Amino acid sequence: MQILLNNLLYDFSQTGIPFDHVDREYLTKPRKWQINDIQKFMLYIGPMSSIFDYATYALMWFVFGANSIEKQALFQTGWFVESLLTQTLIVHIIRTAKIPLIQSTASLPMLMVTLTIMAIGIYLPFSPIASGLGFVPLPASYFLWLVLILSSYSVLTQLVKTWFVKKYGYN
Repeated sequence: MQILLNNLLYDFSQTGIPFDHVDREYLTKPRKWQINDIQKFMLYIGPMSSIFDYATYALMWFVFGANSIEKQALFQTGWFVESLLTQTLIVHIIRTAKIPLIQSTASLPMLMVTLTIMAIGIYLPFSPIASGLGFVPLPASYFLWLVLILSSYSVLTQLVKTWFVKKYGYN
């Protein structure tokens, strides 16, 4: 029984997101996931998320004045939306060695899931359940900053991923 379970887990670990497109070269020469490669990649990519979290903290604290108990809901709402959107977008960046949405596009269901999650995240602070979640509406200018943060995050992550692939390969 343990051997069967191990084989099933191994087979599962070698699959990607089941309804996503796979780059053509991975169909002709499938690659196995190597935990050491994933760990090494995450050591480079992972800390970048923190950089943009700190940028969002600074934005909320200094630009929007969310630096008191009275404005903690604004701070938390802004951080939640930024965090949800960056963590949703990262899937498209790390799913391929190519440039996402230009050289390699995810499947329509994957794109729709991404857009739906992002739309819900943006809508929640303005929804009827916002106060129950501890959210408050975000000012319109927040979204200009959000576009800047998301764009910077995406570009930097793509650059680091490209460097990583050149240095370590993507086997």
